[in-house]
Amino acid sequence: MKEFAIKENHLFVKAYTKGARQVAPTVCVYVLRDYKAARLKKENPRKQYLNRIGFTATTKLGNAVVRNRCKRIMRAAYRSLLSERRIRTGNLIVISARGRAVHASSAEVRADLAGAFSKLGLFV
Repeated sequence: MKEFAIKENHLFVKAYTKGARQVAPTVCVYVLRDYKAARLKKENPRKQYLNRIGFTATTKLGNAVVRNRCKRIMRAAYRSLLSERRIRTGNLIVISARGRAVHASSAEVRADLAGAFSKLGLFV
């Protein structure tokens, strides 16, 4: 399934302030019900609800190379979770890298992401 990215800053802020949060050693996951999900469902050719997802890494983690590596690993972990398990749709999901994500392997990030998703009730 194609990922639909969150591009507007106000959606990130809304997910941070109003969304449910689950913290793991390598990632922090924010989830908020997407109020525009019905509009996106109409525009989608398959007529399905979709998740909009955003990946963030702050400048505290390091330079651009380090931040992009963290986001790339988080994206790969999210895709592997999608291929294995079904995730509830119609949400805004923001995944933010934490300090230990810089030196973490892909398997560690995937395990933390799976734990956070299960505690947030995102798995069907």
